[in-house]
Amino acid sequence: MNEPRPPDLAPLRTNDAATILAGTGLWAVALVVLLIVQPGPDRLWWIWTCVAGVGLGLFGCWYVWRRDRHGESGIDPEEGDPVVPGTAAISETQARPGDSGDPAGLTIRRDQP
Repeated sequence: MNEPRPPDLAPLRTNDAATILAGTGLWAVALVVLLIVQPGPDRLWWIWTCVAGVGLGLFGCWYVWRRDRHGESGIDPEEGDPVVPGTAAISETQARPGDSGDPAGLTIRRDQP
């Protein structure tokens, strides 16, 4: 009943730029097809949707390349969450089921500034 908890899985490494470029390419293809087909006047919003998709995709590529260039890979487990200052990552020594009578079974240690 009190089996040890398996270790957390490591986050997957992904190629965000390639994913965003693929989506942007699909929006660009859709835009070219719509410009060739020329939809009716009541469906011109389709063209603007494709333009918005290409524009947001280019912004996403710029943002990801900038993030990767500056080395911001995410949350450092030793520092805690950058969004919520003063919180540290939960380790097995910090959180154990049944400690402190917490109904969820977790106790979170918060570092004081």
